[in-house]
Amino acid sequence: MTDSERKKRSPKQLRQTNNKVVLYWRKLKKNAFVAFFLDIFVIVGSALLLSLIIKMFLIRSFFIPSGSMLETLQINDRIVVNELVPTLIPVQRGDIVVFKDPGGWLTPVALTKKTNFWTDTADEVLGVFGITAPDSAQHLIKRVIGLPGDHVSCDGGKITINGVPVTEPYLPKGTEPSFKKFDVTVPAGSYWVMGDNRSDSEDSRYHGDLPSKGFVAQRFIVGQAFVITWPQKHWTWLGNYPDVFKDVPNK
Repeated sequence: MTDSERKKRSPKQLRQTNNKVVLYWRKLKKNAFVAFFLDIFVIVGSALLLSLIIKMFLIRSFFIPSGSMLETLQINDRIVVNELVPTLIPVQRGDIVVFKDPGGWLTPVALTKKTNFWTDTADEVLGVFGITAPDSAQHLIKRVIGLPGDHVSCDGGKITINGVPVTEPYLPKGTEPSFKKFDVTVPAGSYWVMGDNRSDSEDSRYHGDLPSKGFVAQRFIVGQAFVITWPQKHWTWLGNYPDVFKDVPNK
């Protein structure tokens, strides 16, 4: 059939076909029951695809597996992380960041741990779309105290950054800034991080004997935690306390 002949055919004629697959598909769509489930399938599929895109490039959720960030974050709180940090948005002092193990920070999960195949499989599949967070225990969450080039130290009193002592209101009441003394300069492309629950946080202070020297390289940072979403009674925005660090000069 030439292009001129095709153009002369009416829309009704163009819709006519002897293709059995097309005819069967049209018949199915006329069935209200089938059409309903097709609509549901399209809606759910679109939602899952959107969730996947959002998780890959924008935000994702984690739950808190330990008490190292008490009282800011409670065990089993669910948080949402902005993945644009640090790729497009720079890390700031005071940011709460989620990061992968730089090497040797986490205790390996026992291979003999009893699991349920169906539960674990469902968790992993839903995790792909950001609905669950099965890998939360394989990540850490701490507050950024030192940026690249910062001189961070503590001799038993307040934390000092580039010669300026800081008062940290996010620490639990009665908590000392650090019982462990330290004096470090943060290398380029890395950060010094500490948990808010200083007396029960295995953070940068306690990993100086590792190859990373306790610093967290930028490539390990997944993103910045900015809100607690669950449980509902804990819902709140997570700030980075800019007033705490406003007098600290940049290096």
